[in-house]
Amino acid sequence: MHVLRRTTVATTVMLAAISLGACSSSGSASDSGAGSASGSAKDTAPIDRANWPAEVPTSGLVKGLELPLESYLPSYADQVVVDTALRTLQTRCMSEYGLTVDLPRPGANPPPYSNAVSIERRYGLSDRAQAQKYGYGLPKELTRSLESVEGGLSGIEVEVLTGRKKRESAPPKGGTGSVGQFGTVPEPARAEHNGKKLHEGGCAGWSKRRLKVNEGDAGFVSGLATTSLSESRPSKPVEKALKSWSACMKEKGRKAADPYRAMEQGYADGDGTTKNAIELALDDIDCKEQTRLIAVWFKEESAVQKRLIEENKDQLAAVKKRMGEVLAAAKAVK
Repeated sequence: MHVLRRTTVATTVMLAAISLGACSSSGSASDSGAGSASGSAKDTAPIDRANWPAEVPTSGLVKGLELPLESYLPSYADQVVVDTALRTLQTRCMSEYGLTVDLPRPGANPPPYSNAVSIERRYGLSDRAQAQKYGYGLPKELTRSLESVEGGLSGIEVEVLTGRKKRESAPPKGGTGSVGQFGTVPEPARAEHNGKKLHEGGCAGWSKRRLKVNEGDAGFVSGLATTSLSESRPSKPVEKALKSWSACMKEKGRKAADPYRAMEQGYADGDGTTKNAIELALDDIDCKEQTRLIAVWFKEESAVQKRLIEENKDQLAAVKKRMGEVLAAAKAVK
């Protein structure tokens, strides 16, 4: 989920689920470079965990809050373990095609949130100290995980890694191009390289099958979390708190029906870190604190999630079991 792009509709941002997969929790493309051995000094140096997101928020209006469905999603620390194993397998797989790559190192460039629930911004901004510095934006060190891993790889390396051709960021000057070249539909990779048939889904797909990663699990849990957010929104306590929040904002000379609209306004004239955006963000958070909006919404959504967990207990039990098995398989990769 890209919470930073001003073109993103705020309600879609908050309802969309993020998946902390192998690419997202790795480093950015700037950390990779073809021709580097995976056993380099950089590769074995300890990872700085200073910017890793806490499993449970330690500051702001969501301090100590954890929604029930979060127990069915891997923490960032566990995801790094899985991603490290995937990276090891992918690097070995690529070498079988005569390609030596230094794939981004998991944990080097962490995302801003520990899991797909993204509770720190689930109900809009929640941390006043951070808003005072960055408004609706985020520190640069927490946005590098959003950069494309493919940027540091050649076309053939992307094909062998992913099983599809490298996307072009824009059509050639004066050209139009096809949707497959420049849009959302990827073109399939060549059938083989150096006389060896490419794996289905490339080395990335092969590595996930080795660990028995079920990508549908994260999607299932995130789908339930999307449902809980949308179902809790029209509840009477949340509606009342939202009206109080909006009235508080009006007293400060602001006009916004809900925190998502305020976020849209914060990005309207830049990257969310302008002086006006910071002032708006602080009013937003102060009104949340005054009206207890986040506490009220969290309570209502927690109740919805508990009901959804009971209704889907068998599927969720299977998800948790597979999550543990994938983690164990990842730890066994050397």
